[in-house]
Amino acid sequence: MKAWILHDFGIKNLKLECVEKPSPKNGELLIKVGAASFNFRDKAIIDGFYEPHRIPKNLIPVSDAAGVVVAVGDGGSKFKIGDRVTTHLYSNWIDGSPKHNELDYCFGMPLPGGLAEYMIIHESAAVAVPDYLTDEEASTLPVAALTAWYALSDFGNIKSNDTVLVQGTGGVAMFAVQFASALGAKVIVTSSNDQNIRKAIKFGASMGINYRLNPAWEEIALELTEGKGVDLTIELAGGDGINQTAMATKVGGKIAQIGFLDGQVSQLHLMPIILRQLTIRGFAVAPRLAYEEMNKFLMVNKIHPVIDKIYSFDQVEDAYNHLTKGAFGKVVIKIS
Repeated sequence: MKAWILHDFGIKNLKLECVEKPSPKNGELLIKVGAASFNFRDKAIIDGFYEPHRIPKNLIPVSDAAGVVVAVGDGGSKFKIGDRVTTHLYSNWIDGSPKHNELDYCFGMPLPGGLAEYMIIHESAAVAVPDYLTDEEASTLPVAALTAWYALSDFGNIKSNDTVLVQGTGGVAMFAVQFASALGAKVIVTSSNDQNIRKAIKFGASMGINYRLNPAWEEIALELTEGKGVDLTIELAGGDGINQTAMATKVGGKIAQIGFLDGQVSQLHLMPIILRQLTIRGFAVAPRLAYEEMNKFLMVNKIHPVIDKIYSFDQVEDAYNHLTKGAFGKVVIKIS
């Protein structure tokens, strides 16, 4: 089969090669991959600043993929040939709290990912595709959609008339906008691009703040919430910006720390956290059962993922560059 192999850090070291097609063992499924989608995690792995000590040689990267079951290992399976499934990033995390070693079982690093014509998924890590979605759409669900869903539902417990602030208009952000809107919340989106704010409003955001034109954007967020602050902030920037996030979040509110676009290190001001009695929780996707609950929500609401562009299998470098420059929603690679 053809697969993209990462030989060393840097996009120039990601090569399309012919390698042996894997065979499913007991409990495993062989998937003919229809599409894969890029996350910032994948870019960080390729660039070498996401747990670089864990990255094996000759890795097939990219965690999120959707396709069809073409072979089943010995012992049978709850899935059959012809079923459409996606990966689940933390392949061993089924329910409850994560275990200490979940990182050892992640697709796209250290396990082989979906940037290949075929891949192996254990049946316990496979999730059925909502039948109204294409492979390209389904490939966006495992990380971006599930992270947004878990932050809103499990942590935020978002309900009608709550206010959610979403940073940016990338993959996780646009799922958060759509999910929060469908849950009945008012959504404030931040972006440096007025056009992206207008597009986000079409997908369910109530209002937007251009943080480039308004560097003290947290003050605008307070004005938009009558001085109270938002119930939940979907924090995707990282870095020192979390201090502005704290000021934009209401007393007793919550911050879902998901991203690190502006850096993995922050100089946190403790007094606003203490005096506003905020809860900050880190998010690294969610268990498989939460994924299945999200898919039920998708089916009821018929939400379609926001895809900025779909690239062909030989245009992976172009897709990577698109993600690097910034995408509105998701960047997808069509494989078969």
